[in-house]
Amino acid sequence: MSRQTQTLLGFDRLRKEYFGVPAVTDLVLDVPVGQVVGVIGENGAGKSTLMNMIGGVVPPTSGQMFWKGQAYAPRSPGDATMLGIAFIHQELNLFTNLTIAENIFVDGFPTRFGLIDRAEMRGKTQALLEQLSLDASPDTMVDHLAPGERQLVEIAKALHRDAELIIFDEPTTSLTPRETARLFETIERLKADHKTILYISHILSDVERLSDRIVVLRDGELVAEGPTDEFDIPRMITAMIGRELSGLFPERSAKPRGETLLSVQGLSQPGVLDNVSFDIRAGEIFGLFGLMGSGRSEMARILFGLDPYAAGTVTLNGATLAGSVRDRIRAGMAFVTEDRRAEGLMMDASIMDNLSLVSIERFGRTPVALLDEKAIAAKTEALKSDIQIKAGSIAVQPVRSLSGGNQQKVVIGKWLINEPALFILDEPTRGVDVGAKYEIYALADRLAAAGNGILFISSELEEVAGVCDRVMVMNRGEVMGTFDAPPFVDTEILALAFGEQAKTREVSA
Repeated sequence: MSRQTQTLLGFDRLRKEYFGVPAVTDLVLDVPVGQVVGVIGENGAGKSTLMNMIGGVVPPTSGQMFWKGQAYAPRSPGDATMLGIAFIHQELNLFTNLTIAENIFVDGFPTRFGLIDRAEMRGKTQALLEQLSLDASPDTMVDHLAPGERQLVEIAKALHRDAELIIFDEPTTSLTPRETARLFETIERLKADHKTILYISHILSDVERLSDRIVVLRDGELVAEGPTDEFDIPRMITAMIGRELSGLFPERSAKPRGETLLSVQGLSQPGVLDNVSFDIRAGEIFGLFGLMGSGRSEMARILFGLDPYAAGTVTLNGATLAGSVRDRIRAGMAFVTEDRRAEGLMMDASIMDNLSLVSIERFGRTPVALLDEKAIAAKTEALKSDIQIKAGSIAVQPVRSLSGGNQQKVVIGKWLINEPALFILDEPTRGVDVGAKYEIYALADRLAAAGNGILFISSELEEVAGVCDRVMVMNRGEVMGTFDAPPFVDTEILALAFGEQAKTREVSA
């Protein structure tokens, strides 16, 4: 069977099942040559499974793939690479202890007289770097590059292999706005050079901006596909989740109370924070916005006792905190880290083990402190239902098998059993789809309505403005200003984030 020559990659009733459960169902789709195709869908929609079949990681259960009209059945990732398919993953596949040139040629070094020809490596690498407008020496160690520069090295690897199809998987997650703009310029140049792009992202405005066509997957099925000008963001959302959202953010169900829950006064650490002060009231979602390097995450770590500070006080429920992380947990503080995979979860452990991790002491039975496994099972099952974790048996299913949104629910859920007073949520919706984001926002609202305080840290301005009662803006470790009430003015928040206004300016939006 053959396909049209203007189609680079095609699928004919492609299907993949795991233990009889379909992850991709009878997909029929053509990817045109030289276009940017945006692939969107909630976590668990089948995007990763489809990419794994394209890349030769897993074989289809049934159906066929086609490359330039010919049957394509890769038996390994190497087959996909040899054919001209490259992946730019969210977690970059680079050796940080090697140079740029060594990373680009790592699969096959040029030789001369039996030795590595480093002059040829440098020359070809330099040409690739100039093509991508990356001002760095081929001999630069990758460890010395910023995230956006490392991503360009990955793209240089793809160009070196003469890739015709480049697949970007959530490429802007760890990039600054400037690095993101640079990436978009690079993608436009790749398109002009007749490269074909599959662009996977949860940031729908980026998909709308970059794509020529949009493909929407839901529950493993193709539910919508066509030119980008036929889609606006509301239509994308409706197609992804199968229903309309009344808005991107839920309405607040209660107002903050008057009493102060958390008080931070004069918090300082040389080179990190400079005299940071703020209060969070009971029932308040207090937003913290700033660009990379502003000190947002560093402050969260200091508040939770992970990193030291030189001066200042942190008071929770009237008690001054000065001890270890364990002391802060016992005092009623919870911390949802921005890196759920590395710091928030035990990826190979079960969902139940992860949910009970923080509160495990509560399930000890005296006098020998044996665990009450029935109580753990009952409590975590109830929690699974309460926060709508989509999973099978939480006692045996590893948390690694969950979608990103459900993993994040587990990260938040493990604190709920402990009944903390204050939640520090650092980038709580990073890498999750729009439907899961809404559920996390709704959960934050529910916690606030119950009287909890929430420090909501985000690099997405729209998110901070849509969720929070107040917004504090930081720049290079300093508080630049606090916006007292919604609706917030985006331009003023950004001005403060870029350090363009006076320190500690108070703004009544």
